[in-house]
Amino acid sequence: MRAVRYDRFGSTPVIVDVAAPDAPDDGVVVAVRATGVCRSDWHAWKGHDDSVSLPHVPGHEFSGTVASVGSDVSGFAVGDRVTAPFVFACGTCEQCRDGATQVCTRQQQPGFTLPGSYADSVVVPHADVNLVALPDEVGFAEAAGLGCRFGTAYHALHDRGRVAQGEWVVVYGCGGVGLSTVLVAVAAGARVVAVDVSAAALERAAALGATTVAMGEDAPSAVQRLTGGGAHVSVDAYGSRATSVAAVASLRPRGRHVQVGLLLEDEAAPAIPMGRVIADELELLGSHGIAVGEYAAMLDDVVTGRLRPAESIGRTIGFEDLPAALEAMDRPASGSGMVVAVL
Repeated sequence: MRAVRYDRFGSTPVIVDVAAPDAPDDGVVVAVRATGVCRSDWHAWKGHDDSVSLPHVPGHEFSGTVASVGSDVSGFAVGDRVTAPFVFACGTCEQCRDGATQVCTRQQQPGFTLPGSYADSVVVPHADVNLVALPDEVGFAEAAGLGCRFGTAYHALHDRGRVAQGEWVVVYGCGGVGLSTVLVAVAAGARVVAVDVSAAALERAAALGATTVAMGEDAPSAVQRLTGGGAHVSVDAYGSRATSVAAVASLRPRGRHVQVGLLLEDEAAPAIPMGRVIADELELLGSHGIAVGEYAAMLDDVVTGRLRPAESIGRTIGFEDLPAALEAMDRPASGSGMVVAVL
């Protein structure tokens, strides 16, 4: 089968022929129909994640059809339309038993600890735990982002941020996960402010229902004015010292900050003003992916039209364009929204 692979961190990815995988007893092989190009793939390619072994096939957001099924799998059959979260959970640890599969202590991740979805096929272990049936009404391209960017936004706002109708939400960073956060917040009845350095990204966020602010030193002050004293929920969807600190500074007393964007290398230790966290009783919350158990409600919202993940897609590409799309993330974005490869 075809796969995109790199042999050194930061080297040009190439399309190669590799052996097609077999389904493990407890897993399935999914024929990939769509896969997202995510900033987390870029982090892996640059060597920022020590779980990645070389040579490596990236990709962790995907949808497709079941191609083969292991002998111990009971819930899925060949031909089923499926997707999965990027955290493949074990199903048996304490966190999994509590329903928090997104923080499974024995988790595996396609495109990181396992070969990923920049390929014709990808293996999903523990399929009865991790695989999600995809309704016919949900297309493969829009479903690809449900496992990471859109699903991450849904979990971050509903489970972690506890967003309520009428509250103010500020989103720092309007890439794929940021625009998804705008969509999820608007659908929840929240009022949204979006902050970014890119005029194209802000224009896209405005079209999705957000009031926009250009990123700069005065961004938190602008957010405070627009929201009448600060946001109830802030989300750093980009991941940097500047955006995380600014997001916290944009909160009103007793506000909740949700950190979604990865903070790595030199960005790993932002100077959060803990004095204000204490005085204003702010909440600082991490958010990692989405639990398998949250898919039913999210997919119901997609099928009924309350959530529109397709609107977070900036462009679709072919499989042969994946290497260039990964390398392009080394440069400032030229457009807005998610990039999805359709196979």
